[in-house]
Amino acid sequence: MMILGLSFTTFTALHVAISLIGVVSGLVAMSGMLVGKRMASVTLVFLASTALTSLTGLLYPSASFGTRHMVGIASIALLAIACLAAYAYRLAGVWRPVYVASALLALYFNTIAAIVQAFQKIPALAAWAASGSEPRLLTMQVAVFVLFAVMGGLAVWGGRREAVGPYHGERLGGQG
Repeated sequence: MMILGLSFTTFTALHVAISLIGVVSGLVAMSGMLVGKRMASVTLVFLASTALTSLTGLLYPSASFGTRHMVGIASIALLAIACLAAYAYRLAGVWRPVYVASALLALYFNTIAAIVQAFQKIPALAAWAASGSEPRLLTMQVAVFVLFAVMGGLAVWGGRREAVGPYHGERLGGQG
């Protein structure tokens, strides 16, 4: 089976690599927002690689429209909103929390997908949660959700409100 002229295995390896780049760069970009550091390049890598992860994920063959399709489409929509908030509205006013929420939710989707895939594909993890519905996997998913909710709250309401924006170098919170 071929996808975009690549063998299924090669395409999957590329998809996984892009996904991991998205997760790592997203965590770095979000941590930068928490401490008020401008991370334009890392943020751009996060947005682009996460969008590419969602797009490549939609290319896998499927007999029907399912959860992965809904999550992929939702992620692309969230990333479009994040780009609009950052590039067009420069995180001014309400666009800062809109950016944080949309970017963080897209990162959450990508991270949860990576965790679920890891539990399905890595033998040691698969043995630890064989059916995929064990309390261990659910606990991991809840812990990631709580971590992301705390990160989002701190990025919007805590930390350094005067922090530098991820793209343009303006001061956030109205200090232009």
